[in-house]
Amino acid sequence: MASAKRLLRIHLLQQWYDLSDPAMEDALIEVATMRRFAGIALITDRIPDETTILAFRHLLEQNELGEQIFEAVKAHLKANGMAMKQGTIVDATIIAAPSSTKIEKRERDPEMHQTCKGRQWHFGMKVHIGVDSESGLIHSVETTAANVHDLTPAAELLHGEETVVYADAGYQGIEKRPEMQGRGIGFRVAMRPGKRRALPDTPEGRLDDLSETAKAHVRAKVEHPFRVIKRQFGFQKTRLRGMLKNGCKVKVLAALSNLFMARHELLCRT
Repeated sequence: MASAKRLLRIHLLQQWYDLSDPAMEDALIEVATMRRFAGIALITDRIPDETTILAFRHLLEQNELGEQIFEAVKAHLKANGMAMKQGTIVDATIIAAPSSTKIEKRERDPEMHQTCKGRQWHFGMKVHIGVDSESGLIHSVETTAANVHDLTPAAELLHGEETVVYADAGYQGIEKRPEMQGRGIGFRVAMRPGKRRALPDTPEGRLDDLSETAKAHVRAKVEHPFRVIKRQFGFQKTRLRGMLKNGCKVKVLAALSNLFMARHELLCRT
């Protein structure tokens, strides 16, 4: 039977290349570099089949090991001088889910929901993250159905030591929520686009516009891990059903995103 270390390496390969269980088995057979990373010698070692790969993924999900992987990576980054600082950026992105009902039960994933964004309807889930305002690394991550408002899990995205929080216009009113009271946090929330366009061409109006530009420059860092997760690792649509499975996947992807973004600094320290 394959060792846990080898199966974990295979699981990471799955996330990096967005492979299904059968595709992962085929890749291990065909791609020598993947076998080398997994520690498989083609002559002497048995390549894990898709059933073994699936069973290991279920083991991670059932024991919430995705969270432990995420925390272990955060601890590793902290040990290498990349601790989370005093500012946090919060944001959320939508991950689509298959809307087809052409399956055995003839129903969509009951844990996914639809939401309207920019006059367009989306069916799926949301990934909410808290990002360090200096390094751009993820320190907190939550998953919800797509119809959950961005504000709802906002308090869970703070590490507790920040003095300032940056957010886009969708987080208007965050400072009034009960869970944010008494934290001593300064909130830098973007002005709604319509209100910003209506700013007067006066010294005060131009100053407000410059302030919004400055906040936008800081908030831009939150898009970097989203780009890595959705573009680099290909997680733009769920392959699995249910929030438990997808939540575990997102935690692992958040950990891998941090390592990817910090790779140059980590290599310089080794």
